[in-house]
Amino acid sequence: MKTLDPIVNEQVDALLTDEHNNVANLANASALLYDAFGDINWCGFYLLNNATGELDLGPFQGKVACMHIKPGSGVVGNCYQKETAIRVANVHEFPGHIACDSASNAELVTPLRVNGKIIGVLDIDSPDLDRFSAADEETVNEFAARLGKHLDTATVNALS
Repeated sequence: MKTLDPIVNEQVDALLTDEHNNVANLANASALLYDAFGDINWCGFYLLNNATGELDLGPFQGKVACMHIKPGSGVVGNCYQKETAIRVANVHEFPGHIACDSASNAELVTPLRVNGKIIGVLDIDSPDLDRFSAADEETVNEFAARLGKHLDTATVNALS
């Protein structure tokens, strides 16, 4: 199992500095993580849709995915509702897991915040059981925090 190199946090800052297009920033952030990790099959974002109150699919890398997730549902919805990262060694043992891709066995999610407000969730899936370490979680949390500094709340909300 390859641990995510924390240099990815410096890379996201360098990549997104002076770029103000949220779609481009989220797309490149998911591509950067997808490439930096090993043994993952999905990496992307679910963004809060203020009109529906659901989390809508945003930019991602991987196979097709669930398009809407209710807060409190599955790993992503629980992350959003509880406002905390969740690392799941075996998603099939997670109560209420939503199987968007039957090949996914482990998941790591963290809230995406802009100016302290949760606007969505960064979601990473792996076909390997127990794929993600505590070090991966720490690095992904920092990645999401840095990414949030490159996003604008108003235009992110307009995406969903």
